[in-house]
Amino acid sequence: MHLTLRQLQIFESVARHRSFTRAAEELFLTQPAVSMQIKQLEENVGLPLFEHVGRRIQLTEAGRELYRYSRAVTQQLAEAETVLEELKGVRRGRLSVAVASTANVFATRLIATFSRRVPHLEVSLDVTNRQALLRDLENNEVDLVIMGQPPEGMDLVAEPFMDNPLVVIAAPDHPLAQVPEPVPLKALQSEVFVMREPASGTRIAMERFFDQRGIYLNTGMEMRSNEAVQQAVQAGLGLGIVSVHTLELELETRRLVVLDVESFPIMRQWYIVHREGKRLSPVSQAFKAFVLQEAARYWHLPDQVLARTSPAADQASPKQRGRFGPKGENARGRG
Repeated sequence: MHLTLRQLQIFESVARHRSFTRAAEELFLTQPAVSMQIKQLEENVGLPLFEHVGRRIQLTEAGRELYRYSRAVTQQLAEAETVLEELKGVRRGRLSVAVASTANVFATRLIATFSRRVPHLEVSLDVTNRQALLRDLENNEVDLVIMGQPPEGMDLVAEPFMDNPLVVIAAPDHPLAQVPEPVPLKALQSEVFVMREPASGTRIAMERFFDQRGIYLNTGMEMRSNEAVQQAVQAGLGLGIVSVHTLELELETRRLVVLDVESFPIMRQWYIVHREGKRLSPVSQAFKAFVLQEAARYWHLPDQVLARTSPAADQASPKQRGRFGPKGENARGRG
């Protein structure tokens, strides 16, 4: 059996995506070129590796076995590349990062700033939902993940680096936006909410918060992205609860407002995560250190949110108080 590394690389991509088209896009090849390589590989192996079930492709038994070996080969080559890059120092390298969609704005800024420090950096950035992030971690398909609360039961290294307040948003003409006093939590029970899908980190944190206080919300619509939630709230379809890190433009243009609600914001944290035992490349190590040490410098909370963090900060852990002082000052605010 005569196999080439290129054939294994193409096969691994097709098997991982279950798609010739997505593999071609990932490898910067045409789809006919990918199909030809897979056909040659199957001829060399002497067995079919894929079968078509309707419009989808699935691995055959031989395909599943070869996929296991191809992943092992790919990981070994990546480790070899890491060792060689360590000998060069952090002047070049490839960085693969997946981030939660709610972290897109500040994560893009962090990567852009870091890229200016590493002259020859190749970056693969995937902005996606929580379920896809968990798959990336389970399959060890990216170097680093930026997300909210990491999952339990997985062998992970997860380090917090920045506060992530969840706030209640409304259209500027909503009646609660005109109330001068803080809105009681019980008053929210008579409102309709536009929510994220049940599997999202925001939805999980929100439901835990209200369940602990015996508050039950009326769900009007479910959306699969924060952008969709914000657009629905702007249209007057209800209130929403989102990360403040998704609201910079909307607050500046007054398309949305943050309501002053009792016990809000819900204080969460952002984490940078990778598989335990993963051998990070020098550039991945450098990016992780950069995020842990400097992320707070590239984001500050809007004034209307900053003024409301005092109660949460007083009850926060010492580590949280280090970033949110008793007067709601973040690292940037302290200069």
